[in-house]
Amino acid sequence: MKLIQREQYLAKLRALRDKAIIKVITGVRRCGKSTLMQLFQKELLQSGVSEKQIISINFEDYDFVGLRNAKALYQHVVARLVEGVTNYVFLDEIQHVDNYADVVDALFVKENVDLYITGSNAYLLSSEIATLLSGRYVELQLLPLSFKEYVNATGNTNDLERKYADYITFSSFPYAMAFDKEVQMTNDYLRGIYSTIVLKDVMHRHSIGDAMMLENVMAFMADNIGNTLSVKKIADTLTSSGRKVDVKTIEKYLSALCQSFILYPAKRFNIKGRQLLKTMEKYYLVDVALRNTLLGSTNADFGRILENVVYLELLRRYPNVYIGKTDAFEIDFVAVNMQEVAYYQVAATVRDEATLERELHPLKMVKDNYPKTILSLDVAPVAYHNGIKIQNVLDWLLEQ
Repeated sequence: MKLIQREQYLAKLRALRDKAIIKVITGVRRCGKSTLMQLFQKELLQSGVSEKQIISINFEDYDFVGLRNAKALYQHVVARLVEGVTNYVFLDEIQHVDNYADVVDALFVKENVDLYITGSNAYLLSSEIATLLSGRYVELQLLPLSFKEYVNATGNTNDLERKYADYITFSSFPYAMAFDKEVQMTNDYLRGIYSTIVLKDVMHRHSIGDAMMLENVMAFMADNIGNTLSVKKIADTLTSSGRKVDVKTIEKYLSALCQSFILYPAKRFNIKGRQLLKTMEKYYLVDVALRNTLLGSTNADFGRILENVVYLELLRRYPNVYIGKTDAFEIDFVAVNMQEVAYYQVAATVRDEATLERELHPLKMVKDNYPKTILSLDVAPVAYHNGIKIQNVLDWLLEQ
């Protein structure tokens, strides 16, 4: 399968090249971290960097199992450094290395090393390594394919509605495209990713012994994407279904699932008070097709699936994305970048006047002059209602 160009992320790596800072690439398993490093290494070679200047190690490759020891890894890399030039060191899935923070720090202080590391778990940036490398690393959070990347990989922008249906059905994980929309193979592939995340990145790392309860929690969260939830509500709902669980256990499981990047939490933000609220978050899946794998076919939930897709796209475009609260009303998303703010409502359709007014009303209540947009699957020209933009979501997803 041809490597899919991840231009958004490659542009960030180009800008950071040769800067005295560690490039930390995080993201869920199989989202394309290793491929991104391959693409960037190819660019380095094309720019005149020699093969000897590139040291690349994937710690999930059994050929490198002996380098999962910090001292052995350090000696291996140092022995291969070329003097007098910059050496580009790529350490893939470094969480497998014992005391990896020590070797990362030791390599970083060498003047002729430009260091890139990846990991499939947020534990990579635990308080330990964050303290050790404070101010010396930048994190690039990699997500599976955006809709734009998915469309580009098909070779043309024809029949966007069909491609969107394929995107949410057959997965945004890059390699899933190799199965050419074959349902069973795609489902088996997604089930394998999910099982690996649960076993390796959640149960093992967080010492969770109750696999069935963890699966129950994950299924519940997949079924409730886009719903406002509290930890107590989750615990009470599962307990009432005959699966008794306490609040602390739910907190631990949710934290572990979010650290593995399979779930993303969206906190609520009080727009008038300009402050985060501590309760009633929403959660979104890293890939909506995983929902079908966990629950069976659920594409009938068009609105919530679309909301999930928009949330992930906003994460690609903005460093902070929240659920907006204004008085008793809710705005689907408040996206914040430094001092820039943008408000978004998401609906499968707003053709009905009552539905349109329901989506417009919370945005009208926000009196600032930041952009306000309603995104829907309706095929119609861009329109404006009192300065509020109404746009087809597929066109929006294809924007830069």
